[in-house]
Amino acid sequence: MIKRYKKLWVALVVLMLLSPLGLLATGTAFGEWAMDELLQEVGFIPAGLAKFADLWPYSLFPDYTVPGLSAGFLQSAIGYIISAMVGVILVAGVTMLFAKVVKE
Repeated sequence: MIKRYKKLWVALVVLMLLSPLGLLATGTAFGEWAMDELLQEVGFIPAGLAKFADLWPYSLFPDYTVPGLSAGFLQSAIGYIISAMVGVILVAGVTMLFAKVVKE
């Protein structure tokens, strides 16, 4: 699969390495609002979101940080890159698993 989609993987690696650029922006990222921020930005909290807000009580990398790294810019950038890598690996793994099940 890696050879077949080599250009896609190269593009994903480049995007993963560029992900710390989000640290240079001010404010929060669009759509990554907490419930109070959502209320402030949109004016209401959708019923479904309010109902399932506590379904996932923790995050693997809260705020894209890696436990044990200090809060400096370089450490935050490493956290962003590691978070991106884990995300790509998880999505690719689920996609390959789904493709295998559907193929059979």
